[in-house]
This record gives sequence, structure tokens and C-alpha cells, in this order.
Amino acid sequence: QVQLVQSGGGLVQAGGSLRLSCAASGRTFSSLAMGWFRQAPGKEREFVAAISGSGGNTAYADSVKGRFTISRDNAKNTVYLQMNSLKPEDTAVYYCAAYEIYYTSSYSVSIKTYDYWGQGTQVTVSS
Repeated sequence: QVQLVQSGGGLVQAGGSLRLSCAASGRTFSSLAMGWFRQAPGKEREFVAAISGSGGNTAYADSVKGRFTISRDNAKNTVYLQMNSLKPEDTAVYYCAAYEIYYTSSYSVSIKTYDYWGQGTQVTVSS
């Protein structure tokens, strides 16, 4: 069983930055593709960013491209989401997620692919 524990988040003014972290256990970390999703009040959970097991492949939602960066440190079993130039519309609960992969180059932007989820962390951007 994979456990994901998130940290980071909080309240920031528009234009500011935050970094989210997600520590994984229970599997060899490089055998997990990782993703970040978010859910705003009254809306469905949506894809934000994804990274392959090796870290060599990434994908972003158009709404965050150029502002957010996903990365991973396989030695620390941790994935990060660096969020810059934050906007009020980025306000949401952010979730990290994982699924097991065979090829370390694999990743997914589909929420249905992910089997394991973190506890969620609130990010609030004030205008």
C-alpha cells in the first residue's frame, strides 16, 4: 500500500509563491508516476501537473503552464509543486496522487489513472 503525506500550502497574496511537498512510502518511489490535482469549492477535481517515475517527463494544465513546476527527488521519495505568480483562481485544495508504473518514463494526466491520494492541503490566494 502506498501512503502519501502532503505538506506546504497556506495563504498567500496574488503574485506570490508557495511550494507543496508530497512524501511517499510503501513502494520504490521511481516505480510511481506522480501527479498534482486540485479541487475548488463547487467544482470537480482537476489535473494540475504530472511527472514520470524518472522525472524526465512532465505535463501541465494550460492554466498553470509557465507558473507551476513539478519535480521529484527520488532519493527523498518526495514530489514537489512549486507555484509562482499565484492567482486567486488558483485557490483550491491540492492533492498529490500516485500510481504504479512499469516504465519509468510513464505519466498520466487522467485522474482515473491514479490509485493513491494524499490528504489534501488548502491553498488560498488573496487578491
